[in-house]
Amino acid sequence: MSGRIHLSVAESRALGEAALAGLGYDPAEARIIADHVIDAALCGYEYSGLAKILNLPEHARFKLPRRPLSVLHETPISALYDGGNNVGMLALDYATDAVIAKAQQNGMAVVGLTNSWVSGRSAYYVERIARADLVAIHTASSSRAVAPLGGLRPILGTNPIAFALPAAHDVVVFDMGTSAFMMTELALRERLGQLLPEGVAIDPAGKPTRDPSAAKRGALLPFGAHKGFGLALMVQALGVLAGSVLDVDRDNGYLFLVLKPDLLRPLDTFKREMTELIERVKATPRQPGIEEIRIPSEQAFRNRTRLLREGLEIDAAVYEALRRLC
Repeated sequence: MSGRIHLSVAESRALGEAALAGLGYDPAEARIIADHVIDAALCGYEYSGLAKILNLPEHARFKLPRRPLSVLHETPISALYDGGNNVGMLALDYATDAVIAKAQQNGMAVVGLTNSWVSGRSAYYVERIARADLVAIHTASSSRAVAPLGGLRPILGTNPIAFALPAAHDVVVFDMGTSAFMMTELALRERLGQLLPEGVAIDPAGKPTRDPSAAKRGALLPFGAHKGFGLALMVQALGVLAGSVLDVDRDNGYLFLVLKPDLLRPLDTFKREMTELIERVKATPRQPGIEEIRIPSEQAFRNRTRLLREGLEIDAAVYEALRRLC
């Protein structure tokens, strides 16, 4: 097939849950994962949408045994979880609830998770935390896909870092990978036979490549040269704090740092001042041809509002692959 398939949000969710059931996930698990990928698609990230389900059975850890999450270490304000080799979209859903509960009870919390894989979109978790009137920082050290600056082989993950804060008008979310390109989008481009942008990857010989398959055998590059590499290394180091050395691959470590604003400022005052900050930024005089100064997450939230009405489009090849899983 060629072209695009239009689905309502309900149809998209039903397709995702049926495909996940075909992969062996029970109804509750399928609902959690499907909600994650549907929200990514609604926010405008098609590569992290329904297509991401196709990546799961292709992952090296998919066929390994999995077990329920367990606590490795816990205090009133902290916890380190063994993810039981569950996909990250399940394990981090649990960890998000846990860090919210601890922070609301104690004012702040730190939660780490290891022995998990494919964490999904970090913004999904920190937005939930901010909507509970908490401030969140989340880092995710992931499987080796990115070469260090000047290196030939992947040794770091794409290693996203995300922030979210409540404000009077809405929450503010910023989520970025430290690589020049995300592995999930590379996987979709490889599936659809599309080239990568220039300057984001090297082949096994260290030469620049736009071929997704060659990039998978080679490495992605950090964004912004030494700046992206430095951030990626720090996220990997925070992954060690979150127990990545206990992971099967010694790579995956997910960390949440969460606090109540009223440790420093009254909640309502902080939310009002956050909104005032956003309004000042958006009121900045604009360069010629610029219609609006947008805040991180603003376009994603607008996309979500619009696409909840209009529905989603996916590539026909992705649609058929999902139907085969069903």
